[in-house]
Amino acid sequence: MRMIVRLFFQGLLILLPAVITIYLVYAIFTALNNTLFSALSSLLQQLFPQLQSGLATTLLAIACTLVMITLTGALASHFMGRFILGKFDQLMKRVPLVKLLYNALRDLFQAFLGEDKRFDKPVLVSLSENSEVRVAGFITAEDLSHWGLEQEVAVYLPQSYNFAGNLIIVPASLVTPLQQPAGEVTTFIVSGGVSTRSENNDS
Repeated sequence: MRMIVRLFFQGLLILLPAVITIYLVYAIFTALNNTLFSALSSLLQQLFPQLQSGLATTLLAIACTLVMITLTGALASHFMGRFILGKFDQLMKRVPLVKLLYNALRDLFQAFLGEDKRFDKPVLVSLSENSEVRVAGFITAEDLSHWGLEQEVAVYLPQSYNFAGNLIIVPASLVTPLQQPAGEVTTFIVSGGVSTRSENNDS
């Protein structure tokens, strides 16, 4: 009986990460399909009445989405395109409720995917002077003088097994830079510190 239980949990440990990953990819694709892809499919059917709804139309909508994203990137690389997108950016910032969501989402994606990545400076933060307890995070702002906060920095602290986190303002003297790659530190934090267990055992 113990052997069966052990094999069950061993199989569970192997299957759960794969199943959850596949499910999240499926959920993201389903959300896109129910919003963007469906809207494009309806538009394509209106433009081309001979098209029948189904897999072919959905695939065509996906292809159009990829082309649209690529063309937007190409547009942003030229002066006129940057001018047009800048006007659109200003318009989004003028709508009272929309600007809150737009600014937050734009800055978030810029921090992770943009050329000026923000989560690329991993650090350890001491909880107090001479404290041996420290937390891992990322410096997101090194100059807060415009807030009247001299010699202080903003540090984002991701949470383990969660996509949320906390932003704290601490004296720069309590921050110790880490030399490890940002991606490795992120995985270490989100996994609760267990992501390097196999590497440590191998060494």
